[in-house]
Amino acid sequence: MKVLVLGANGMLGPHVVEELEHDYSLRLTDIKKPDTEHEWQSVDVSCYEQVLRATEGVDAILNLSVLRDDPRYAFPVNAMGCYNIMRAAVAHGIKLIINTGPHFTIAGPSYTDFDDTINPDLPPHPGTLLYALSKGVGQEICRVFSETEHFHVLTLLFYNFRDHDEARSWLEHPFSVSWRDAAKAVRCALEVEVGTLPSRCEIFYILTDLPHGKFRNDKTMRLLGWKPQDRPREIHER
Repeated sequence: MKVLVLGANGMLGPHVVEELEHDYSLRLTDIKKPDTEHEWQSVDVSCYEQVLRATEGVDAILNLSVLRDDPRYAFPVNAMGCYNIMRAAVAHGIKLIINTGPHFTIAGPSYTDFDDTINPDLPPHPGTLLYALSKGVGQEICRVFSETEHFHVLTLLFYNFRDHDEARSWLEHPFSVSWRDAAKAVRCALEVEVGTLPSRCEIFYILTDLPHGKFRNDKTMRLLGWKPQDRPREIHER
């Protein structure tokens, strides 16, 4: 399988490449080139022509691109980027797209300030943060395309990343995952039998097992077969 990785030079990109590179043919893209021997293209996801060129000849698209805080570029990258990816997938007949984003495209302040056992299938309440809104619009674009096109879009939502052997506390945030477990979740999304999924557009929370119980990862484990291996040291020591 040949996989296009958009935003490969971001924070999560190198961990995903390390997880996939021995089993997949990778085409990496970003604005700036990473130190890599894999096939490479410079791609701005807000430009449809560049995305269309990059998606030619691939079997799956992995969207790791993101721009968080710049009001000029957040919507072009996070929202229009998804629109361009969907159009390119239609043009080239690509059947699997893995999108990524932050947990608060679903669970903004109206959930996280009060609620517990939050799952990814709740009605989205992203709040007013630019990052959440722009990524949330992109997520909705993916959903709408999946209703009319015969491809699957799986969105993996992350928030707080940790090194698996990091000494400082994981417990300060109830939505944490190790980098290597996050990368394994991407592999699971690539390898799932999509015919077993409830719909052509599914959203998954990627977080480790934490004692807070505030967010739920059971859907990810049940449908993708992913199970986090890394847990906070504090739990193991109790």
